[in-house]
Amino acid sequence: MTHAIVLIEAERTAIKTLGGQLADVAGVAEAYSVTGEWDFVAMLRVRDPSEVAEVVTQRFAALEGIKRTHTLVAFEVFSQHDLEALFSIGG
Repeated sequence: MTHAIVLIEAERTAIKTLGGQLADVAGVAEAYSVTGEWDFVAMLRVRDPSEVAEVVTQRFAALEGIKRTHTLVAFEVFSQHDLEALFSIGG
């Protein structure tokens, strides 16, 4: 499984509708509206690393209102569940 984080800057006219459209894209596990330099964060979970490129360059490119993206591919994934198991003494 490959995980990636895609930061998305949107056209102002797309802010109201783009979040739901991003969430509907195959390969997007979650989409968040955020504050700051970026407008949305899309969390990708795909089977193969090549699918990250497909999601960003093809599926996202088909959506209107995306100004630019910045993609981060995760090397390793940590979750609260993993941290609890790591620090558990066996109880």
